[in-house]
Amino acid sequence: MSCHLTAISAGLILDLLIGDPHSFPHPVKLMGRFIGQLTKKFNKEALDAETKRRLGRILVILMLLCFGGSFFGLTVLFYKLSFILGTVFEGIVSYQCLAAGSLYKESTKVSRDLLKDDIQKARQSLSMIVGRDTKSLDQSGITRAAVETVAENTSDGVTAPLLFLFLGGPVLGIIYKAVNTMDSMIGYKNEEFIDFGRCAAKLDDIFNFIPARISALLMIIAAFVGGKRLNGRGAYHIWKRDRRKHSSPNSAQCESAAAGALGIRLGGPSYYFGELVEKPFIGNDLRPVAPYDIGLTNRLMFITEFLCYLLCTAVIFMML
Repeated sequence: MSCHLTAISAGLILDLLIGDPHSFPHPVKLMGRFIGQLTKKFNKEALDAETKRRLGRILVILMLLCFGGSFFGLTVLFYKLSFILGTVFEGIVSYQCLAAGSLYKESTKVSRDLLKDDIQKARQSLSMIVGRDTKSLDQSGITRAAVETVAENTSDGVTAPLLFLFLGGPVLGIIYKAVNTMDSMIGYKNEEFIDFGRCAAKLDDIFNFIPARISALLMIIAAFVGGKRLNGRGAYHIWKRDRRKHSSPNSAQCESAAAGALGIRLGGPSYYFGELVEKPFIGNDLRPVAPYDIGLTNRLMFITEFLCYLLCTAVIFMML
């Protein structure tokens, strides 16, 4: 248990210090290539809906067996060789499962571009962290998109993987990342993926159901203790009112808490792959969004991560 806690702590610190440099090898990149190849092979336009759903389930099973099985084998191997090697391996995997550092780095680029009034560059920077179309977004649209991404990924990219790492080490952590990556690549409700990506999307909803709610509650606490310009009461009020205003059962949890904490309105219609997707608004339009809101959302993210780490560490010490 001490090796487990040491590894996760080291991974969290590494993520905060260096983030995710694009030149570093990363299991998610390998997952992306694997999913892309299987999608080209399986998701043929001529296939009927039921066949696409069946092949989508096969893709999910292959991904979980391949990555879950290989990381289980590597974890057992390294710990059998040496507790030090096992701890180092688990620390590296923990680091690669967490995304707070990269979210901060990439979203801060957007904020800096906006402060320089370089809208075109801000759109390009934003396109690195969102799935929506960015070409036609103005300053407020870019800011809202960045805030929404950091808020939603506070659960998907930070606290949820942290919870799974504490629960099941590198194996469960990497399985979660596989599920999350599949959803981000094929879990869309458009013509191409509505059937093929259904299993991946549903599995992601299941995996994130409890973590999203824990993350939202921790974010509300973060808003209370996070200092100036963050409103804890507003976070709780908007979360309670708007946490179900999304087609996903999980996505609006942290978005609503962040919107309330900042006193801004998020959500609304957005374009994805050239198609307009109608989404409800979340939060109250108490003031216009501003580039500094991206920094405030990052502050919420970091405090939420720290609270999650404290919570999980306390549980471990209670079990010792």
